[in-house]
Amino acid sequence: MDNAWMDIAAGKALGIGLVAVGVVIVAVLLGAFWMGSRARRRQPPPPRPEEQPQVPQGGPVREEREHRESDEVPQDGRRRTPHEMTGSSTPTDPAQKRRRWS
Repeated sequence: MDNAWMDIAAGKALGIGLVAVGVVIVAVLLGAFWMGSRARRRQPPPPRPEEQPQVPQGGPVREEREHRESDEVPQDGRRRTPHEMTGSSTPTDPAQKRRRWS
């Protein structure tokens, strides 16, 4: 009979442990919800319709494509660092044709 009582006691302890773990999980979730709502209240409100960006008077801005002449790198056998490169100051290509693969 001792073994039967120990089995019942062990089952009850397991049940009590699971309930305690459940209570802890619920408490953590409630705390996370509370902290999230506090953070949300501190944020600025969403912009009103009159504060939204407007389309320019000339209409929407279109993409502009232009081809530039290639800027050759000097072939003197010396390694170049980025600050020694000239940047994109090359003139536009007069043909302005889109390059195609042959």
